[in-house]
Amino acid sequence: MKIYWQDDRLIVAEGDITRFEGDAIVNAANKSLQGGGGVDGAIHRAAGPELLEACRALRRTAWPDGLPVGEVAMTPGFRLPVAHVIHTVGPVFAKSEDRSSQLADCYRHALRLAEKHQFTRLAFPAISTGIYGYPAEAAANIVAAVMRDTLPAIPDLTVTLMFFSAADAEIFLNHAFDG
Repeated sequence: MKIYWQDDRLIVAEGDITRFEGDAIVNAANKSLQGGGGVDGAIHRAAGPELLEACRALRRTAWPDGLPVGEVAMTPGFRLPVAHVIHTVGPVFAKSEDRSSQLADCYRHALRLAEKHQFTRLAFPAISTGIYGYPAEAAANIVAAVMRDTLPAIPDLTVTLMFFSAADAEIFLNHAFDG
């Protein structure tokens, strides 16, 4: 993990989220909770087949119609170096509709779940900026606002924003703090 910026509660880093050591990682899941590409696929592969079974159990019980955009669900981490995975479904970007509140909910609800379970270390990927097409610059501003508004109320939690590439981390830093 390469750290680009940090203060006492927030870290911006480049690296593989499946290697993060803490209480939980957030999975940029799809509605079906059945695994997929990108971060979701990487997390499922690293966690092992037990994660898919746990997600299927969530579908049978709590979320029979799939996990709605902005909501969260938690499973064990299985073979990951974290105890838990918090799954959230980000919005698909649409120029014709403002979905910023849905993206903010992904982060806000995951933070609240981490608080409820008294987690101290949590990592997020860049939700919705891959195949879902959300512009990284716009997402950076939304994520920064959620962190400024929500993180101070959870004093024991440190959050790592884990980006897959240096370019993504730099976009976040340039737009979240300077834009």
